[in-house]
Amino acid sequence: MNEYSKLLGELDHIAKKMVFESYGVDMKICDSMIESSNYILRCLKYRPREIDENDIGLQPHSDLTIISVSDLTIISVVLQNLTLRRNDDLIAFDEDPYTRSINLERHCFGEFSMANAQANTIMEDQSQVEVASHNALYLGVYDGHGGVEASLYVLNNLFNNLLRFAHENDNAITEATLMNAVADTERGFFDYVLNNIVQIQTIGKVGSCCLAGVLWKGVLYIANLGDSRAVIGSVVDKRVTAVKLTTDHNCNDPVIREELKSMHPGDDTIVMEKNGWRVKGIIMVSRSIGDTYLKRPPFLLPASFPTYEKVPDPFERGVVSAEPEMLTRVIEETDKFLIFASDGLWDLMSNDEAVQIVHKNPRNGIAKRLVTTALVEAARRRGTTYRVMKVATPGKLTNVGRRTFHDDISVIVVFLDNKTPLIKKHIHDLSYRGSTDGSQPSGFALSALTVAESHSFTGDLKKSFKKRFKGSTSKGQSSRAPEGLHLLDMEETSGNQTESSKGKSLWDPLRKHLKWKKR
Repeated sequence: MNEYSKLLGELDHIAKKMVFESYGVDMKICDSMIESSNYILRCLKYRPREIDENDIGLQPHSDLTIISVSDLTIISVVLQNLTLRRNDDLIAFDEDPYTRSINLERHCFGEFSMANAQANTIMEDQSQVEVASHNALYLGVYDGHGGVEASLYVLNNLFNNLLRFAHENDNAITEATLMNAVADTERGFFDYVLNNIVQIQTIGKVGSCCLAGVLWKGVLYIANLGDSRAVIGSVVDKRVTAVKLTTDHNCNDPVIREELKSMHPGDDTIVMEKNGWRVKGIIMVSRSIGDTYLKRPPFLLPASFPTYEKVPDPFERGVVSAEPEMLTRVIEETDKFLIFASDGLWDLMSNDEAVQIVHKNPRNGIAKRLVTTALVEAARRRGTTYRVMKVATPGKLTNVGRRTFHDDISVIVVFLDNKTPLIKKHIHDLSYRGSTDGSQPSGFALSALTVAESHSFTGDLKKSFKKRFKGSTSKGQSSRAPEGLHLLDMEETSGNQTESSKGKSLWDPLRKHLKWKKR
């Protein structure tokens, strides 16, 4: 969508009040000058062929349009005020007590940004970025529902399970490794529910969507359950395209409804329309971690629970799945950035709008800009502004509670600057979480995923030196390079190479790792 098309809704509400009043123009004249926002869009669509201060309004000329000086002035003021307002919205984000952001940090393939906004009484969304010193990057967005226990459990266990399965897989990450980690996380949360169901009877209805991704040696692996979404921004000839990588497992999608019906033949209540389409009339997502009362009959909610939360008919097997949708994608040169976000963002913004914002704005604070844009839209839909909305109390106990405006929102933007990691830039193994400020040591630091690679590099380096000096020195001659000479020039200056070493560089293993070039 064209950037100016996004101004359509805003122009309807602010153009007359903000622009024309500042010019002291009578409102009746305003209506005649701009009957709707489409006027502005037409003005922006055509470049002025001629400018004559005697021109008034729009004069048709073949398939072109002549815009008067006064028209251009109005448009300029409108856009200037919109720019000022957007900057003010970013300031409002920083002042908002229920938002948080990490503006820009490095990872071994580029940079990333994180941001979130709370709407529920307790923030049910969780997110994390695990940065490895090289070769790997882990991303996770976990959108909880019914409580925070499931999303917190996934946050604290899924990544560690991945490291364990990778260790068992000769310190390598594959699609199967990630899938096994998700399955083990589901089993672990089931045990958690089993051990706590007596003390916390509602724990059986707590669940979480799970969007997890690993970038490993230039390949992206994704596991998805629920309606969080991963989108990649692909740039060709300076034009960005949004590529949706995951499926929204949401019953409002007819495809998902048909999938459920095919999996549960003869069950007329498998999907029911109650304030939107839902599994058994209860939950919108068809896949999740947790929600054990919809997966295991013994955990059905007691009769004392509200009717809408009770399964209408008994079932013999689970009606919500814990099997993740898997995706493997080799990162291409045209793949420039990734967006991982909970449905709180996608309810208020299209894929195209999101990638355009990322593509056309500075990197620093880009996740914050996405969340801010969504919050502004949430307020606009209720006929107010973000500055007014941000003072609302989290939850939905009243019609002005924050949850009545929008859902919890979590966003991670990852820039893919290098298909292979940069060794020259020293990156630490660090963990970032959307719920906390700063960073802490990542589990990558204790795993063999990066250690093994480091040892491999060191071993190759030692071998290179041994081979070099064994083949280039003879009795009575020093192997030390002349002062002021670059190491990689030693091959050419030394006249004592053996025949077996001629025509083949003994420094190739070193160049392979460091990608050095001769000076």
